[in-house]
This record gives sequence, structure tokens and C-alpha cells, in this order.
Amino acid sequence: QSQLVESGGGLVQPGGSLKLSCAVLFTNLDSTDIGWFRQAPGKAREGVSCISKSGTSNYVDSVKGRFTISKERATSTVYLQMNNLKPEDTGIYYCARSAFGRAVSACNGPRPLMSQEYNTWGQGTQVTVSS
Repeated sequence: QSQLVESGGGLVQPGGSLKLSCAVLFTNLDSTDIGWFRQAPGKAREGVSCISKSGTSNYVDSVKGRFTISKERATSTVYLQMNNLKPEDTGIYYCARSAFGRAVSACNGPRPLMSQEYNTWGQGTQVTVSS
């Protein structure tokens, strides 16, 4: 069983909204950083947002002001609220967690949205933005 389980994807029209969930199993969210990534067909995986164990966050420029990351410690769930969606937001969205015990936080470090900073991945959920 995957340690991270994404849900909430779907088909939405441009300008619409979706809220993705990432259930982080067997993990206290105070001990790890979580990132959201996406991969469009024929393109490389791209970091979208991350939230550190302390609650600070980062976003790629293309989603700033439209996407919001949050977490709920009681249920070990991380959310990605996506508003004003655009066709270029289409892709498979993955959540990932960083290794435990890092000296430098992945999300607060020099490469917060690089996939190499995260070592455990979910299986992804499809987001399609189309009219």
C-alpha cells in the first residue's frame, strides 16, 4: 500500500476549482515536508507547491495567487486548493514527502520544489482543465 494517497482530481472547465487531498499514511505531519508536483503529457515533472513541517509554504510562480496548500494534522492530510484553473494546469498531480530527520527542510531549503528533495511518492490523480 502506498504511503501517500492522492484524491480529488477530475475534469473541470477553465476558471473552475478543484481541491486535491493527499492522505499521508503512518506519518506525523510535524516530522516531514510535503510537496505537490504535476506532470503534463510529454513534459517533465514540475514542482507546484510544498508545505514544511512547521507550516511554511512555497509555490511555483505560475500558480501563485490561484493555488493554496494546507494541512490538517489530525488526519495527516495535505490539501491543494486550486482556483481559476487553466488548461495548462492539466496533468497528473502527485504528492510526495521528504525524508525524515533532514538537517535542512526540503520546503525551506534552496530547492523547495525539486523532486529530488522528496523520496516517497503517491500514485497521482489526474486533473484535466478543458472546455
